[in-house]
Amino acid sequence: MFTKVLIANRGEIACRVIRTCKKLGIKSVAVYSDADEKALHVKMADESVHIGASQASESYLKIDTIIKAAKKTNAEAIHPGYGFLSESPAFARAVEEAGLAFIGPTGDIIEQMGDKVAARKTALAANVPVVPGTDGEIDDSDAEEWSKKIGFPLMVKAADGGGGMGIRIVREPSELAEAIVTARRQAQNSFGSSRVYLERRVENASHVEVQVFGDKHGNAIHLFERDCSVQRRNQKVVEETPCAKLSAEVRDALLSAAVRLTKDIGYSNAGTIEFLLDSDGEHFYFLEMNTRLQVEHPITEMVTGLDLVELQLRSASGEPLPIVQDEVKHIGASIEARIYPEDPIMLLPTAGKVESLKEPTGFNVRVDGALYEGYEIQPFYESMMAKVIVRGKDRATAIENMKKALSEYVIEGLVTNIPLVERVLDSKPFLNGTYDTGFLERMLASPNSGGNELIAALAVAMVLNQETAANAMPSKWKMHGRRTLMVNRLSSGML
Repeated sequence: MFTKVLIANRGEIACRVIRTCKKLGIKSVAVYSDADEKALHVKMADESVHIGASQASESYLKIDTIIKAAKKTNAEAIHPGYGFLSESPAFARAVEEAGLAFIGPTGDIIEQMGDKVAARKTALAANVPVVPGTDGEIDDSDAEEWSKKIGFPLMVKAADGGGGMGIRIVREPSELAEAIVTARRQAQNSFGSSRVYLERRVENASHVEVQVFGDKHGNAIHLFERDCSVQRRNQKVVEETPCAKLSAEVRDALLSAAVRLTKDIGYSNAGTIEFLLDSDGEHFYFLEMNTRLQVEHPITEMVTGLDLVELQLRSASGEPLPIVQDEVKHIGASIEARIYPEDPIMLLPTAGKVESLKEPTGFNVRVDGALYEGYEIQPFYESMMAKVIVRGKDRATAIENMKKALSEYVIEGLVTNIPLVERVLDSKPFLNGTYDTGFLERMLASPNSGGNELIAALAVAMVLNQETAANAMPSKWKMHGRRTLMVNRLSSGML
């Protein structure tokens, strides 16, 4: 096992990795930008190294600088977390070439599965079903012919993309050309590559993923599935395990397909294979593979009792997996809610200082975060600031535990998306387990979504004073910083 590990990341995931390092007696090294000098991961680590300016391109994305920090502190391995360089084949190779261990798969595997076109071909070779689409990247001149073969609606997708970027839905032939231009432009700006391909859009689908693990000895297992269909703008908001939409037969087929693909490519370390499940719950299709630890990994930990970061460290150090498939048990149900500093009207990230903080606690509750009183949310990075994870003996109990946990979560000084998550938990599609990836967008578009109440209260503020306007707000909007939002908007002249 390693004696010292550098975490090439920030925020809650850096704190999460540091906690397991402490548990295992491994020294930890944090890296930080100008903006993160006072961040919690810096305070928690045994050592810390400044790596540059606040912009990620000048700090967390600088491969040479991070490797120099590892060498300087005599770290033996680098954990990439998620985001930033976690799925960069160049980074993985550079770490290994520097004589350090990369806590993840090899650069070649990252490259193979990060190329969405190559990943589709790999899945087909492993006898894993894929969504009908093009054989590879397309030229503009071939798009019309391919669209006729695939049928509408379809999607234009970035071949080198991820995180929902570089995707355009096309419902009519007349929309195809413009969608390709837009997708290419976004893909180039986001990933430095304008390659795109076409894929059939599976309507009313669910996003179901399987947590897999491999080691350097050819072993591979699954740690069951997660339903990640509560999404907005292709970004996950609430995740749960198990998936309530799967029959026993389909679940077995899904899990077997994920392990088969993992073994076929010789994968080692943590990975997630994402699938689309059709509306009848009978057919699934390979979507992509994330070659890193996922944001939602804690719900898998809650139901299996396994520390996934520990498994990552052991696998990267050359140890075989300490468990076999039959020993992995799924007990109860777990739900995760991602907490964002977010304007409930425009649904856009906000910044601010945490003036008061009270996190929920309890036997079935866990909070993975990087907040403390006085901490200021910076505008430079991905906006998620914490995750609330709960467990229950069954799905209904887990939902009630999440509602209670969110009601106890107090973050003063910031506007958060907590009321949005509460509305999700109270919605019939979620309670019935019938929601799909379009559910949240439809809920937000509904006239009964709650947003109109807040807009009406803010309209009152245009002609009345702040106190009267604040009192006019529905009680649910007075919580979790809604009054702070009102005052900020008034004082900044936005009303």
